[in-house]
Order: sequence, then C-alpha cells, then structure tokens
Amino acid sequence: MTRENRWAALAVLLTAVFMDMVDNQIVTIALPTIQRELDASSSALQWTATGYTLAFALTLITGGRLGDRFGHRAVFVLGTAGFGLASLAAGLSGNIAMLLVARVAQGVFAGLMVPQVLSFIHAEFSGPAQGRAMGFYGMTFPLGGLAGPLLGGVLTQADLFGWHWRTIFFVNVPIAAAAAVGALLVMPRRGAGRGGADVVGVLVLASALLAVLYPLVQGRELGWPTWTFLLMAASVPLLGLFVAWERRATAPLIRLDMFRNRAVSVGLPVMLIFYCGMGGFFVLTLYLQDGLGYSPLRTALTMLPATVGIVAGNGLGMPLVPKLGRLVPMAGVVLLVAGALAMVAVAGTDVSPWQLVVPILLFGAGLGLGSSSLMMITLGGVGAADTGAVSGVVNTVVQLGTAAGPATVGTAFFNTLGDGGYVAATRTALTVGVVLLGVALLACFLLPRTARASAADRPHRSLTPNSS
Repeated sequence: MTRENRWAALAVLLTAVFMDMVDNQIVTIALPTIQRELDASSSALQWTATGYTLAFALTLITGGRLGDRFGHRAVFVLGTAGFGLASLAAGLSGNIAMLLVARVAQGVFAGLMVPQVLSFIHAEFSGPAQGRAMGFYGMTFPLGGLAGPLLGGVLTQADLFGWHWRTIFFVNVPIAAAAAVGALLVMPRRGAGRGGADVVGVLVLASALLAVLYPLVQGRELGWPTWTFLLMAASVPLLGLFVAWERRATAPLIRLDMFRNRAVSVGLPVMLIFYCGMGGFFVLTLYLQDGLGYSPLRTALTMLPATVGIVAGNGLGMPLVPKLGRLVPMAGVVLLVAGALAMVAVAGTDVSPWQLVVPILLFGAGLGLGSSSLMMITLGGVGAADTGAVSGVVNTVVQLGTAAGPATVGTAFFNTLGDGGYVAATRTALTVGVVLLGVALLACFLLPRTARASAADRPHRSLTPNSS
C-alpha cells in the first residue's frame, strides 16, 4: 500500500469514527425535544443515551475479532453501511420504542466499524508515522464527542424540511455511504483468515452489565423494589462466570493474561471510572434546556468552550505522557473535578452562558488531557502486534464508562429533581460525578510512574492469537 493511499484510507476511517462519536453525543442536545414529541419517560431518555453506548461496547471486541477473521475492510464496510441504515430508521421512528431499537442497532454496527481503525494503524504505519496516525485517532474521539452537541443544537433548532430532531440521524446517511464507498476504493484487503467469535463470552458479559445498568436506570420509576438490588448483586457472580469462561474458551473475548501488566490492569478500571464521570454533560444539557429554558442552539454554544479545552488538553497530553507518565492523567482528573465543582457553585435559577465559560473550559481540558494520556499509558502496556482484540478492549471500557455515566449520574439527577428542582438535582448529580472522579484520581496512583515503566514489562508476544 502506497504512503498516499494509507493516509487517504486513514482519513476515511477517521471520518467514520468521527461520525460515530458525533452520533454518540448528538442526541444529548435533542433529548428534551425528543421527550416532548415522543412522550418519553425519564428512563427512556437515559436508555436513548445508554442503549447506544452499551450495544457499542458489547460489540467492539467481537467486531475487532471479526475484522481479524474476515478482513478489516469487509467488516468496516458492513458496519458503516449498517450504521447508515440504522440512522435512517432512527430518524423515521414514530415512537420511543422504535427509536430505542434503532439506537441499539446503531451501536452494534458502530462496534463493527470502529475497531478496524486501530487494526489498520498498527498494520499500515510504523515509527513516527504510527505516532502521528495515533495522534489523529486520539483527537477524533473528543472532537467528535463535543462536535455532537453543537451539531445537535444547530440541526434541532434549524428544523430543516420540518424534520426537527430527526435531522440529527438523517445526516449520518450520506456520510456513512461515502465512508463505505471510500473504504472499498482505498482500504487494502488484508487481515482475513484469523480469529473467531466468543458468543458465550459476549452473552455472559452483556448479562452482567445489564444486571447493573437496568435497575440503575429503571429503579427510580419503579420505586426501587427488592429485585432491583438483587439483580445488581447478581452481576458479581455473572462477572465471575465470565472470567471462568474466558479462562477455558478456545477463542476468548478477552485474554486475561493481558491484565498481568500493571499499565493495563490499572489503566482500564481508571478509564472506566473516568468516563463514567462524563455523565455530567448529560445532566448539564437537561439543566440548561429544561431548567433554564435555553434553546438547543444556545445550549450547544454554551458547551462550545469544552471543544477548545479538549483540543488543548489532547495536544498537551500526547507529548507529555512519555516524560511525566501518570502525572498527566492525574492533572486531567484534577481539571475535571475543578470544572465540575465550579459548575456546582455557579448553578442557579438564572445563569448566563458567560458564567459557565470557565467551568466548561476546565471540564473540556480535563477530558482531553485525561482521555488521551490514559489511552496511551494503557496501550503502552501491551504488545504492538495486537490489533482488533486490544483495540476492542480499550474502546469497550471507554464506551462502558460512557454508558454508565447517564445511568449513575442521571439517576442521582432524577432522584433529586422531584423534590429539589433542577438546580438541586444538577448540583447533586455533579457532586456524584466529582466523587467518581475522585476515585479515579486515587486509582491513578497505582499506574506506573512513567510510560517507560509500563514499556519495560511489556509482553513481547501477541496477547491474542490473531494479529495483523
């Protein structure tokens, strides 16, 4: 593959990743509008956000392995085309049930296309070029995550063709089609013939996660019956069953020996808690629109400083990690906590966008600094030969944290809303987010002191039997 073609192929792949991240967040701004038009309950709103990310998370590792087995280009094209069709179905939804099904389908197909990106980077780039490609890849996530709310606000308020919130899904259709055609033209046909799918592992892991997330989202509306607590407790033996199965599976979903490295065994849980704390954006959207009466566009513009913070944080974090190691994600978490506490202090019944500039900027800077550095440190603990499966594990943890955020922080918000109103609910939910981030900060002390420390004990063999 020529140098020009590989960069063109990377551009196509990153377009799809950007589209996925935009779609992951674009619905956040439109949630109050969707709730009014489709007469959705508060738990349905949480599932609109959580259903996508949960389906995405559960498909990522399998998607990586399928790419190793049937070819990264074939699986990427399938995922991209399916994502476009699912987006079309979401835009055509006539009720909240149809929308939730379409959102889950979007998550499944996104889980097929996204893991192929890291696989492609490891297979086609090396040396400094691979570092640049990884830099572009790492920046795509936070930029897409913040472009989503802005685009959601613009499209929802513009009401193009009378489609209103449906436009946020229809816009994916031509982009997905262009990405699928582009991949067929410039992506190489390599990576086929290896790996397999651990269907049992996927089902057991999905059961364990749903045992936690379902009662968290639905428990408040149901009055927290006893079975909700029993179901959450059942997640522990289910996770134990998952570990036992992975130890004996011939093609395990996750090879457990990768956790012998400290950068991986600590980095993944820290990433999970870190992204769970991001549920603050879910709460902030509801507070600004339903509590303060902001329009979708004004809400999106209010959140725009986070994009500046993310770009700055990401740009600083990438080169600093080799020198400062765990201090970089710790600084990111501190900035996030500072931003959240500033939002708690500012929250009131009459807040202007200017009062939120600094808190949201700090929040974005912490997100950019923490997300890029945590990913680099964690990936630094595994062999570079690993492609689909390792990519899937890291991205799965990120998505699980993103899915758990609205479930945990959102539950605290809605539990307080009835008695205390939007201001009290927002402050309570953001405080819960701060507690989660505090746990992540303490866990960062368990990371290797420097990136070199994690590289020193890096395994020299592939952690999976299928590498490109």
